[in-house]
Amino acid sequence: MSDPVDEGLLRELSPAVLAVLVGRGADFATAEDAVQEALLTAVQTWPADPPRDPKGWLVTVAWRKFLDLARADSARRGREERVHLEPEPGPVAAGDDSLALYLRCAHPVLTPASAVALTLRAVGGLSTRQIAAAYLVPEATMAQRISRAKRSVSGVRFDQPGDLSTVLTTLYLVFNEGYSGDVDLVAEAIRLTRQLAALVREGGRDEPEVAGLLALMLLHHARRDARTDDRGRLVPLADQDRSRWRSDLVAEGVDLLQDALARDRLGPYQAQAAIAALHADAPSPAETDWVQIVEWYDELLKLTDSPVVRLNRAVAIGEADGPRAGLAALAQVEASVPRRTAVAAHLHEADGDPATAAGLYAEAARQAPNLPERDHLTRQAARLHQALGD
Repeated sequence: MSDPVDEGLLRELSPAVLAVLVGRGADFATAEDAVQEALLTAVQTWPADPPRDPKGWLVTVAWRKFLDLARADSARRGREERVHLEPEPGPVAAGDDSLALYLRCAHPVLTPASAVALTLRAVGGLSTRQIAAAYLVPEATMAQRISRAKRSVSGVRFDQPGDLSTVLTTLYLVFNEGYSGDVDLVAEAIRLTRQLAALVREGGRDEPEVAGLLALMLLHHARRDARTDDRGRLVPLADQDRSRWRSDLVAEGVDLLQDALARDRLGPYQAQAAIAALHADAPSPAETDWVQIVEWYDELLKLTDSPVVRLNRAVAIGEADGPRAGLAALAQVEASVPRRTAVAAHLHEADGDPATAAGLYAEAARQAPNLPERDHLTRQAARLHQALGD
């Protein structure tokens, strides 16, 4: 009995194969369809007749599928004639640059949601069903989103260096989606960012923010197992069991961050990673270097004057200089900023005002963006109400 095809290998090869086709002049949408058909053919034929050069095989089959699709569309005869002038692709270099594929998937003509979906499909090699399951939407809805995204970039060419910062933003959006369904988007974002970092290194580009983003992801992901208790309830950072933090991911993240900072081109992802590293380095909440964390938030504000950064900075100031100072900093943050009410509750409780804090926790629970946060904030309000009653 033949061994099944290694799906991990197919997922790893599909972005590079797509990049080759696009680089040879194929339009993005048709090339992506051709690669998907080649992958299906591989699943059907490889068990009985595995190729010696899987990538070369996929490129050859995908190119032929592309030609078939071009011939089948009478509206694309002009493109078909142009394609016939190009030679049949020969051996494929092992280090084909797929960076243009990332740039195409994160093109500014796309909405953030479309850019994320296209990145997961074209670069991540995920199926439409898998992406839909991860985002908890019907497969038909995700298929329409991906189709619109492919049509939007079908005529786009990258003759000049693209905007790498848009690619990093897209990958960060994938990471922040968390995980659900049968696809772990956190792990997928880390995998894709590792791939991008390797491409940047191979291309000789000096892009410390790529390493900064990967460091940030790893340092946050290191705390994942400690973020919930055995009942699935949210555990705040100060209450987490730090022995459950993954030391290997922390060490790797710190090494990447130090290498990026040494290039002396600070960016927002490096600054955020530095804050995460200080949290990871503290043996206990009481030993956290909050003064240095505030300094990094000051640097981050210079790079991006974000209301979310100002909100987190108020928390850090409350820890470094006391809750009154934190509340003063919080007063500079607009009331509409998500989670501001929860921060206010925390600072008022730390300042010895449980009655105000209890009301704010209850209000924050009503504003919570997800069930785990709502449950946590409701329990905080209940805890203080019970203490006030006693």
